[in-house]
Amino acid sequence: MRKRKSNGRPTIADVAFRAGVGAITVSRALRHPDQVSEALRKTIGDAVRELDYVPNLNARALASSHSNVVAVLVPSLTQNIFSDVLRGIYDGVEDSGLRIEIANTRYNVEVEERQIFEILRHEPSAIIVSGTEQTAASRKMLENAGCPVIQIMDITDDPIHKVIGFSHFHAGKAMTQHLLDVGYQRVAFFSGWMNSRSQGRLAGFVEALEEAGIYDPKLICEMGNEKPSASQGSIKDYHQFSTARMGRELMLRALENGPRIDAVFCNNDVLALGALFACASCQVEVPRQMGIAGFNDFDYMEAAQPAMSSVRIHRWQCGYQAMQAVRNELNGEPVGERIVDLGFEVVKRGSTDRNGTLGVPPPGDIPFTLS
Repeated sequence: MRKRKSNGRPTIADVAFRAGVGAITVSRALRHPDQVSEALRKTIGDAVRELDYVPNLNARALASSHSNVVAVLVPSLTQNIFSDVLRGIYDGVEDSGLRIEIANTRYNVEVEERQIFEILRHEPSAIIVSGTEQTAASRKMLENAGCPVIQIMDITDDPIHKVIGFSHFHAGKAMTQHLLDVGYQRVAFFSGWMNSRSQGRLAGFVEALEEAGIYDPKLICEMGNEKPSASQGSIKDYHQFSTARMGRELMLRALENGPRIDAVFCNNDVLALGALFACASCQVEVPRQMGIAGFNDFDYMEAAQPAMSSVRIHRWQCGYQAMQAVRNELNGEPVGERIVDLGFEVVKRGSTDRNGTLGVPPPGDIPFTLS
């Protein structure tokens, strides 16, 4: 039996001796299980459990210029959007020997800049960052990070290293075009606070209406459009800027004060749900008198009455593919395309079924009034 260190803790050499392999092979199996055979993983795993071996992360960091940490920067920890992205990342990291550390940037580029600085001090193996609109300082730090940097949930022609996402501009334009194709003419845009990705959706909305010759800037309805500052510690997440209550209030304002609208494209699904509540309370028929569409396509959009149209984006796939890209690069495999466009889908449901193609009766000339 091999002697252990004076502190009594088993060493990687002890595990190697028990498993009948070299210490380097044990290290590789623990850090990158996918690089060794299943039989060898089992043999080494059995030895680890028998000896109650716990890897020394400090020693591992000293032996390498990078830790086994993949840093993930997202702007929110409470929204389903990023919950799904993180689920994809965690599904992708399984059996890799890597571990995830999450930073919440709270939709604030200054906070993101500080977090990137702190993250790089710990020499991560890779960085996954949401969005493509970093500050000049953040971009420079990421360009010089010396590890894979994957931008997600957006698209750009000039990624730092690799980008996996979709075009918010084209998604916004496509949904707006759907509303026009089914006959709506006075289409409003509802939003809360606008980040750069929301601005892309709005730009697509504007272009579709301009091409149709019916753009009216008065139909852009925003609420709470005040960007959080770095000093606002009480502002924790974007859900404070975009709620069903806000969507309801925006729709009530539009119905009461004009200009008259016959459809609304909401910046996200929760606003669309609030708009639907407002129409129900005012006896405004959806979709006959008002079309409503959202963005993200959460499950409650299909469960609503009527079921609501939305832009479906591939959140889980974005996180999973980002993690796979990290693993491939760390394993020395080809980088592949630097720009990966996952696309989107315009999901057409009853809330915009103005022509009755989904079983809703065709619209009549039914004016609405507030009771």
